[in-house]
Amino acid sequence: MKIKKIIILISLVFITGCVGYSSTGVLGTGVSIALDPRSLGTQIDDSIMQQNLRAKLISADKSYIISVKTKILDGRIFLTGKVNSVEDKLKITKLAWEIKGARSVNNDLQIKEKFDFKRSAKDLLITSQLRAAIIGNKKIKSVNYNIDTYKKIIYVYGIAQNKIERDEVTKEAKQILDVEDVITSIFLVDDLRVVKK
Repeated sequence: MKIKKIIILISLVFITGCVGYSSTGVLGTGVSIALDPRSLGTQIDDSIMQQNLRAKLISADKSYIISVKTKILDGRIFLTGKVNSVEDKLKITKLAWEIKGARSVNNDLQIKEKFDFKRSAKDLLITSQLRAAIIGNKKIKSVNYNIDTYKKIIYVYGIAQNKIERDEVTKEAKQILDVEDVITSIFLVDDLRVVKK
């Protein structure tokens, strides 16, 4: 009887692991495929661009893979994170523009400074608070957004179903305590080149 329970438990772990993987983030975009308004072809194109950009970053400097975060939505490339110098920032921008299919490059990379635990903890808290607020807001499809915070500045990337949803996300971000600025790159479904029919 004990062996039967162990087998059932192991089976459940594998089954739930497979379901979670197949329903969200299969293409590594951080947006649930089931709720993503982009066509499957556009999602695949963005995923391929993402992998090509990651490969370019690794070949240029292995440290970029840890310090630079990339997001691609409908051929638009977004860069966040920290780099050592202005030259690195320009070099990464150039690499991003070299990706086939790039429509625009939004570079929000910051120059590295001495590590500040208190500031990093505050940035993490701000990100967590906004994520919780978005999840709790019924007008927002929370899986369609990526959030990054640096020096109390919130960067939000994603796809909104309509202007009301986009405004709700911005409103929630501005209500977080201690936030100095909110920079959004939120596209409406109608702004995308190809959407699901």
